[in-house]
Amino acid sequence: MGRVTQDTTPTPTAPGTTVHPADSPGAPWWHDAVIYQVYPRSWADADGDGIGDLPGITARLPYLRDLGVDALWLSPFYVSPMNDAGYDVADYRDVDPRFGTLADADTLITTAHDLGLKVVVDLVPNHTSSEHAWFRAALAAGPGSPERDRYVFRDGKGPDGDEPPNNWPSVFGGRGWSRVTEADGTPGQWYLHIFDVTQPDLNWDNPEVREELESVLRFWCDRGVDGFRVDVAHGLVKKEGLPDWHGRMGVFDEVDADGGPLGVGHDAPTLEGHDGAPVLDHNATGNAPMWDQDGVHEIYRAWRKVLDSYGEPDRILCAEAWVKPETRLARYVRGDEMHQAFNFDFLDTHWDAAALTAVVESSLRSNDAVGAPTTWVLSNHDVVRHATRFGLDQDQPRTNGIRATDPQPDAALGLRRARAATALMLALPGGAYLYQGEELGLPEHTTMPDDVRQDPTYLRTDGEIAGRDGCRVPVPWVKDAPSLGFGPGDSPWLPQPEAYADLAVDQQEGVEGSTLELYRTLLSLRRSLRLGARALAWDALAGPQVVAFRATADDGDELLVVTNTGGEPVTLPAGEVLVSSAPLDGGLLPGDTTAWVRPSAS
Repeated sequence: MGRVTQDTTPTPTAPGTTVHPADSPGAPWWHDAVIYQVYPRSWADADGDGIGDLPGITARLPYLRDLGVDALWLSPFYVSPMNDAGYDVADYRDVDPRFGTLADADTLITTAHDLGLKVVVDLVPNHTSSEHAWFRAALAAGPGSPERDRYVFRDGKGPDGDEPPNNWPSVFGGRGWSRVTEADGTPGQWYLHIFDVTQPDLNWDNPEVREELESVLRFWCDRGVDGFRVDVAHGLVKKEGLPDWHGRMGVFDEVDADGGPLGVGHDAPTLEGHDGAPVLDHNATGNAPMWDQDGVHEIYRAWRKVLDSYGEPDRILCAEAWVKPETRLARYVRGDEMHQAFNFDFLDTHWDAAALTAVVESSLRSNDAVGAPTTWVLSNHDVVRHATRFGLDQDQPRTNGIRATDPQPDAALGLRRARAATALMLALPGGAYLYQGEELGLPEHTTMPDDVRQDPTYLRTDGEIAGRDGCRVPVPWVKDAPSLGFGPGDSPWLPQPEAYADLAVDQQEGVEGSTLELYRTLLSLRRSLRLGARALAWDALAGPQVVAFRATADDGDELLVVTNTGGEPVTLPAGEVLVSSAPLDGGLLPGDTTAWVRPSAS
């Protein structure tokens, strides 16, 4: 089935009209920061056990300084049974031994600060691990206890209570409820787990839950972290009464011709998981009773007060909130709530100039309305890498993982478009996030053997959905080294594809035209020109196959940014080309290429 989108975006503003004003002088650091996501399991392994760790990250921090980013965001490193790669937290105040110790975390934070890098850590407040002390206490205490009230426990339906309390499914496939066995051995209540069965949802109506997570914020702020990326920020509060939900839950809100979601799973429009229950995706919102309830905003206003109490420089909150429309997402970044929210509409836009232009304008206008910067992103640990995404059929919905038996991407085309997309993104006003390895042009591992996959999405759907393992493969540092320099051992936790060898850091450093050197150039120019703080107006070059805008500084300095998504070359105006994502042909900008041009004075 082809990709059909629901176009509700107004026609872009006429060329020359300011779409977004320049940021105020002296704006906080996070307004235009570039933050690099480190997935701890896969960035650097110091002890040789095949799993990345905090000492490995610390040893590689100079690489990030040299790359030119402002901060790093660490995915979870807390104590966890690792049923969902650390997003099942058993202890929010300690480091899992696989990754190191609290002392290692302190050393990492101090070293990063000494290098001029800020540190953002993941916070997982929607659920805990089933091995968390609170959940074990809840199981032992029984129905009606204060311990159970910290989670979402309910009696089952039917004469014997053997049916779940409602029909909500799990994001990872199957039902969203599991029944416990009580202390006396009898079948008991059910608990909600919107994600894996080992990730029970917390009850955010309980004041003790709110107090505990605010205490966790203070614990890490006291250790020096500069902010938090908040997992499933749109999911903490559920609709009162937990009503059944009969909507078709789509992935990233792909819509059909009637404006309804396309179905579930990025791989096919199917509505059933392996046990017959519908598969829910946490990226779909609308009026779903488990997502984007108004009550979440009270929580984040309280959190903002906690972080503001630490004074300057600002500690930040960044929302992972898959929320539509953009005006709803903007509510998360109002002045007394979060500082940033990932722009997933931008991430989810296919390689199409008109669509890219529309999403940039609508995003800027929505966030400008609440006085917040826009936060751009193209890849992360949950989605197919954009170097691969852009090499797939752009008329199809975005896939959730790729297997060897699936249609394979055009790797060269995907990388060319990915470089152009990044050059476009890093010229936009606001902040940006990069995902580890994208600066090397790393593709998704699309031929990974199924027997090594670990994503619960793959496991809970009996392999129907490939899942996220392909974007989480360890980074290659040195071509002719064990595990490509990831660590001293030969067996990383996920296998690296052959293509990674020639993309290793040591194969790209100092090599003109390499993706690594392109990123370094883009980041250096972005910082020196303060592109993230500039005003934006569309340029007359913009058209059906061209994104073109002028980024203007307070002093009148202008940069023309042109992205050609089509097949025919575009004539650039006279001026100095500061950088291009691919070689130019004289004064012509080839297809799938972005250039930054300082126009000649007229």
